[in-house]
Amino acid sequence: MDAPRDPSKLFRTAELSPPCYGSPNPGEALSGAVSASQKLPGPREGINRLTRIFSRYVFGQAAGTLLLILSSLSGIVWIALALRQLNVITSQGQDTMMLVKMTSLALPNLMAIIAPFSFLIAALQTLNRLNTDSELIVLSAAGGKVWTVARPLLLLALIVSAGLALVSHFAQPWSMRLLRDYIVQVRTDLLTQVIQPGRFTSPEANLMVHIRERALNGELIGLVMHDTRDKNQAQSYLADRGVIVKQDDTAYLVMSGGHIIRRTDAKEPPQIVAFDRYVVDLDQFEPQDATQGELKPRERYFGELMDPGPDSKLYQAQPGQFRSELHERFSSPLYPLAFAFIVIAFVGQARSTRSSRMESLVVAFVAATGCRLLGLALNNVVATNAAFVPMLYLLPLGAIAASLIVIRGADRQRSGLATIDKIVAIFEPIAERIKALVERRKEARAR
Repeated sequence: MDAPRDPSKLFRTAELSPPCYGSPNPGEALSGAVSASQKLPGPREGINRLTRIFSRYVFGQAAGTLLLILSSLSGIVWIALALRQLNVITSQGQDTMMLVKMTSLALPNLMAIIAPFSFLIAALQTLNRLNTDSELIVLSAAGGKVWTVARPLLLLALIVSAGLALVSHFAQPWSMRLLRDYIVQVRTDLLTQVIQPGRFTSPEANLMVHIRERALNGELIGLVMHDTRDKNQAQSYLADRGVIVKQDDTAYLVMSGGHIIRRTDAKEPPQIVAFDRYVVDLDQFEPQDATQGELKPRERYFGELMDPGPDSKLYQAQPGQFRSELHERFSSPLYPLAFAFIVIAFVGQARSTRSSRMESLVVAFVAATGCRLLGLALNNVVATNAAFVPMLYLLPLGAIAASLIVIRGADRQRSGLATIDKIVAIFEPIAERIKALVERRKEARAR
């Protein structure tokens, strides 16, 4: 009978078949397997990685929607402004490029309204789609918190707020100043380009201009101008020649060899004044005041708002406008953040597909819109009463604080969402009436 063999010898003499994939050396294959197992992420790392992927996904969806809505609203506003300024081409003799420039330069002045509401609509649409596709439900079932969705939206709100601050402090004053220069140019070119030989032209109400011909050098020959804008008197200018002279930001009409016929009373004979050379300031074609020529508050940078100068007649006449404009530039960037918290409070929670989310969407939109409209109203009040300045900042900050209370209450009562449901229940009858009215109109159209 053979003696038993040493097990260690059996192990040393055993041969392993080479693996199908990997190194032909078995030891290297085993060590590679061990090192690979050590690099496998744990449960916490896997959850964090999925959270980052989901946050980037939400940020991309919201940012894309924001750009689409912002460009759409800007286009609509641009078209509305272009239609209002269409007389620049039709009656003031300017080309299409001047219309495009003047209309585009007016857009930064409206960004304080357009940008926050574009973000509001984008955030509502993104969260509503995530809820409709049950993505928020899956996230909540996996243990995800509401801040997983809130972080990308808050980051996007910070970007919008930063852009809005840059526009308010830099782009808006620059564009308004350039627009002012274009307006002066349009007014200066009024008589040299609009007035057509042999035609009676009315650049503005109660002002009629006629020329016999225009020389090659731009000189007006056979000039007649009838001015009845002043109700107390009527003046008529007749001149053999006239020429437009520009000096700084002011334009003058220099007439040579003519008469002025002035009538102050219909019962009295007119006064006739002969002249060899007479100058008319074209600025009088616009309403005049003591502050004519000064930069308006929206045309000033931060330093110029803080220190308008002791000689500023506009600041002496309207100090409240400077105060209102200054605080509006600092308070308006807070509204995108306030909108983000309001949307998260009312729409950021996961809801069943059986429950209606329309009421929450309506309440969030109405709350955010009301907050911004109240801020605009307070801005007008600040212009007359400086005591309301803190309210400009307390309003968006208060909206943020109230939203945080709602979010915290929803986290504590995740199953019922009692805090949100109580608020939504107040507006539910209004939403039901609107829904019923829409359905009736659809039925009437179908018939």
